[in-house]
Amino acid sequence: MEGSLNISDIFGRDVFSDRVMRERLPKSVYQRLRKTVKEGYELDPTIADSVAQAMREWAIENGASHYTHWFQPLNGITAEKHDSFLSAVDSEGKAILEFSGGELVRSETDASSFPSGGLRATFEARGYTVWDCTSPAFLRREGENVTLCIPTAFCSFTGEALDKKTPLLRSMQALSREALRLLRLFGNTSSRSVKPTVGAEQEYFLIDREKYLRRKDLVYTGRTLFGSMPAKGQELDDHYFGVLRSRVAAFMRDVDIELWRLGVTAKTEHNEAAPAQHELACIYDEANLAADHNQLVMEILKKAASRHGLECLLHEKPFEGVNGSGKHNNWSLMTDDGINLMNPGDTPHENLQFLLLLSCILAAVDIHADLLRLSAADVGNDHRLGADEAPPAIISCFIGTQLQEVVKQLIGTGYATNSPRGKNLKTRVNTLPELCADGTDRNRTSPFAFTGNKFEFRMVGSSDSIANANIVLNTIAAEQFRAAAERLEKAEKFDLEVHDLIKELLTEHQRIIFNGNGYSGEWVLEAKRRGLPNYPSMVDSIAALTTEKAVKLFGDFEIYTETELQSRRQVEYEHYAKVINIEARAMINITGKQIIPAVIHYNTRLADSVNKVRSACPDADVSTQTELLLRSSKLLAKMQAAREKLLSDVEDSIRISDPEKRARVYRELVFPDMQALRGPADQLEKIIDKDLWPFPSYGDLLFEVSEP
Repeated sequence: MEGSLNISDIFGRDVFSDRVMRERLPKSVYQRLRKTVKEGYELDPTIADSVAQAMREWAIENGASHYTHWFQPLNGITAEKHDSFLSAVDSEGKAILEFSGGELVRSETDASSFPSGGLRATFEARGYTVWDCTSPAFLRREGENVTLCIPTAFCSFTGEALDKKTPLLRSMQALSREALRLLRLFGNTSSRSVKPTVGAEQEYFLIDREKYLRRKDLVYTGRTLFGSMPAKGQELDDHYFGVLRSRVAAFMRDVDIELWRLGVTAKTEHNEAAPAQHELACIYDEANLAADHNQLVMEILKKAASRHGLECLLHEKPFEGVNGSGKHNNWSLMTDDGINLMNPGDTPHENLQFLLLLSCILAAVDIHADLLRLSAADVGNDHRLGADEAPPAIISCFIGTQLQEVVKQLIGTGYATNSPRGKNLKTRVNTLPELCADGTDRNRTSPFAFTGNKFEFRMVGSSDSIANANIVLNTIAAEQFRAAAERLEKAEKFDLEVHDLIKELLTEHQRIIFNGNGYSGEWVLEAKRRGLPNYPSMVDSIAALTTEKAVKLFGDFEIYTETELQSRRQVEYEHYAKVINIEARAMINITGKQIIPAVIHYNTRLADSVNKVRSACPDADVSTQTELLLRSSKLLAKMQAAREKLLSDVEDSIRISDPEKRARVYRELVFPDMQALRGPADQLEKIIDKDLWPFPSYGDLLFEVSEP
């Protein structure tokens, strides 16, 4: 990988892509498989063996010895079980390598190893992974080991979805079906499908791996449970877009190459707002592929970092007092023949189709703000949302000054006559051209912002799968598209009816539009006045999954059954309690085994100093040592008392059997205990000798990513 790099030579090299299938499959098989992928038909079992044979031969030629069904269970971790191509040995002792259509399409796995939320009993182990032929197979390289990875859905023995891919695919089907109904009404007879397209912006931190391994809180939980801010944090804003350190640049090159080989369109990478924080963004792709690719991005970031002596932190808030990491989910709608339905054009006030879709989406977000908030709910995200570094937990939509003016006209009269245009910006430098500004600025504080030809959902956490957010976006949009289609299909005068519908939707749901500062306290009060929901924590938002409204929404479009929703609700509550329990126990261990002994050692050093100085010179002033000894002793006692309370409350909480009650107790009792324990520990770090403090500081982690 040294020397010059030609992206086109390596891009997609490790993917069983359309090009590879066209070259290796019989023409009739290829055409039938292509039709299956493009038009969403069920895979014809008669061609499965031909596809499997071609896939096996291609994989073996590229060094693969094993294959795996690669899937995404409810715990958000990508899972896989490896099987070799070896099936038997012939009479001469030669290995027989086989891979059948049945093995390609379906595999059985132990579903008892994954959370199900009560969908199956622990002793009921059977589960199935089923090939998603809309997401191409690929090769995973780990040193000399090469594995054929087959993207799959994951379901229980009784057929319920145990993963995130299955409902995502269902939601994409629903959205396409209802969006096409609207397009037909506007005279579009050529488009055959509408696909949500997604571009994910992945944020992460890079720290030195040796220092990471000395921080048990990072190892156990992915975030620092203790730590005081260094003299310099991110106050000077000199990290964003700053020059990449050579070690980081080498890591990013490694990541790019690996992603490009897998057909992942890694496009933009740069430093982020905080020290040691970075971002990688990919070009838009269909939502299903985008979700798979983002899982690969997260996997490869972690593995590549290790090869470079680094550790990649995907936690939403690894450092207290430092900007956390999110994952902006850029969502748009694209027809199969290349029309971006979210493009307003040069004169949006004249684009009735766009205005109707916009109105429907705004209505969908207003009606189902609770579900959209839930789709970004995560334990780590609780530390980030609403902290003046990320969007507030209150859902609102930014549409910009141009569209806001159009909306104002539509609400007033039902018609819009003009769209404000961007101005030409004069640089006043002879050699520089005038700049044509966009019709509106961007708003970084908005959770759901329209940015030119897409909506940017900015609440998703950095460690989360983007599937959850896109399942909700697709489904709520489909609901409004269906309602609009049903009304307009019955209209005697379409043009009049569509204007009336747009006006009604915008009038009824204009409360969701907010172009101001989402970080301001005034907005919290204004949002409450408007009646917008505010769910500050993950625990507060989980109940939205099983409201009567949610059950009807997902049931009508066959995205989730009520049973599947109930299971996911239980999984979310259990996940929250487990994460906080791990963090709490880590704090108890770290304080007991590392911090308290360090403080005792420090106090002993101070006491020895007082005694020795007084012995050598009775008149010497030892007030400083005495003051430090008293202060550290008081903080030590405070920390020990907080530790004992945390230990007691954790022991009580873990015995609560009801998942929701247990999660709420962890949120309302255990988490405050953890904050109470951290307080004196962080104060002690500021006064104790650096050689005695048992693990690297924030300054060590954030500013000392040394060169190799």
